[in-house]
Amino acid sequence: MTQLPNQENYDASQIEVLEWLEPVRKRPWMYIGSTDIRGLHHCVAEIVDNSVDEAMAWFCKNITVIIHSDWKVTCFDDGRWIPVDKHQKTGKSALETVFTVLHAGWKFEKSAYKISGGLHGVGASVVNALSEELTATVHKNGKIYQQVFHRWVPQWDIEIVWETDVSGTTVSFKPDKEIFETTKFVYSTLSTRLKHSAYLTPWVTFSIVDEASDQKERFYYEGGIKTWLWNLVGEQKAISPLAYVNQEGKDCRAEIAFQYVDSPNDSSLSFVNNISTTDWGTHVNGFKTALLTVINEFAKAKGQLDNKIGEFQPSDVADGLYAIVTVKIPEPQFEWQTKGRLGNSYVKKEVEEIMSTYLKDFFSQNESVFMAILEKVNLSARARMAAKLAKETILRKNVFAGGVLPGKLADCSNKGKEGTELFIVEGNSAGGSAKQGRNSAFQAILPLKGKILNTEQAMINKILLNEEVKSLITAIWAGLKEWYDMEKLRYDKIVIMTDADVDGAHIRTLLLTFFFRYMRPLIENWNLFIAVPPIYKLKQWKKEQYVYPPIESLEHAIQSNWFELGKTEVQRYKGLGEMNPEQLRETTMDPVNRKMLQVTVEDAEDADKLFRILMGEDVMSRKHFILTHAKSVKDLDI
Repeated sequence: MTQLPNQENYDASQIEVLEWLEPVRKRPWMYIGSTDIRGLHHCVAEIVDNSVDEAMAWFCKNITVIIHSDWKVTCFDDGRWIPVDKHQKTGKSALETVFTVLHAGWKFEKSAYKISGGLHGVGASVVNALSEELTATVHKNGKIYQQVFHRWVPQWDIEIVWETDVSGTTVSFKPDKEIFETTKFVYSTLSTRLKHSAYLTPWVTFSIVDEASDQKERFYYEGGIKTWLWNLVGEQKAISPLAYVNQEGKDCRAEIAFQYVDSPNDSSLSFVNNISTTDWGTHVNGFKTALLTVINEFAKAKGQLDNKIGEFQPSDVADGLYAIVTVKIPEPQFEWQTKGRLGNSYVKKEVEEIMSTYLKDFFSQNESVFMAILEKVNLSARARMAAKLAKETILRKNVFAGGVLPGKLADCSNKGKEGTELFIVEGNSAGGSAKQGRNSAFQAILPLKGKILNTEQAMINKILLNEEVKSLITAIWAGLKEWYDMEKLRYDKIVIMTDADVDGAHIRTLLLTFFFRYMRPLIENWNLFIAVPPIYKLKQWKKEQYVYPPIESLEHAIQSNWFELGKTEVQRYKGLGEMNPEQLRETTMDPVNRKMLQVTVEDAEDADKLFRILMGEDVMSRKHFILTHAKSVKDLDI
């Protein structure tokens, strides 16, 4: 491990310049992943990650994000500040160099941060390149230094603007409308990111403020990832105590918390230097390989392996496993710019060694715990075998094989999935209207009969034999759980289109439960949507207007559309089947006019807990949730 820098030797000479900034505005997706709302929030993450790096180097205790009413964002930390003296190579201040030169950063030096989420300065320069304006302010040695940039071009040299008695850096930026599809930040997305960072750096306080909505939160979790796992598991019945490992290897520090619960659900979160690795990587592989290997070894030594099942498989030890895997390493290598998957091969070996040693000691000293976990793993293995048999039975009937699609699927004519959409609708009546109202070139329709199986409580073999679920799986074609293959996905968008009533909401929740538990990559890769049909049609003389949820009241909707009370003809749409094909196309399916919600998982912890409450077996938790939120329901039509 390398030596950390100190306040005295952190100056402009240590900012190394590798490449100029021009390519960023030409190809922004190469640096932030996309120019949609994901890329927009990634810009905030880049600035915050630099502050978190200061925190991980023990130079920072407070990080604050402010969303301004004009959609600027300000990020502040009380770390060491960015150097402001002149850089030898550029002839400019180190501050200007960091914000205008790509790959200018402390982290390229071996004597730099012991651990970091990325290259200090890379994120800053990329955000500056993609901002309409950016202001960088440094509080240092009793003075406030400031520099303003417009579309990354400095407006003047760095200047002293005031005196101060604090230390730190403030970056305020406004994303460029010429670059991004939207410049409207989502409070919950940024709040979730800061909450996760607070779990991972328990000595730091994270704050967020939204000036427009007056929302504000502060996050500080002294228990770190142990507290996070406790919240993640919630009220589920635990079959093992919470296990916690925090150990240094040769080039890697692994901190891992995990626990088994009496449920088929599982949730594994992973991080590298506080950066979320949504697609896991070598650190998670090391943890799960150690878990599988040690469980197999102990089961074999105790004569507990069933000859019909053989050794346990990875999916067997994953069922019911809740885990948070985080590692700190000097030079993380990610498989793409947005840091979704760790690639350092040595990390797998080190994590596997750390976990193997821990698990052997833990199981040897806690035999009853091992036997409880073994019973759970055995049950999962038997379910896997039953599911395999069910799948083979289905294959023999040509349901999943030979390109056979559901007979009730009205497929689109376009070849390839680019731009295509699959609408999942309830019932034949709505399905008929949708088939007639669609654009058959790129829109496919799959009508389902009634309410699908509640997959929150069902075993996988039962799920595979359910006719409506089989139709979903075969139409989408990508498989589920460990069989999921994104390359086989047949449509760009999967759209849930149900009636705007209580039954429609229930069917929508059943479908969301299925996708969250068994096709979560659909949500994580932003492929899942919810159609929003109108609930009213207003008509007065020749003027017509559709009204979509949410609405404060029908009277308010009439007045806000400049209709006169008493003289307005109101048509209530209780179901999609009540609209003729032309109306359904115009209001709900036409990409030009329709309203559509994108399904995202901002916080897997909250989503996991919500599905357990709404669709699980705990009646009291569900009753409490309904009573708590009943007052917020408007225009309920039973």
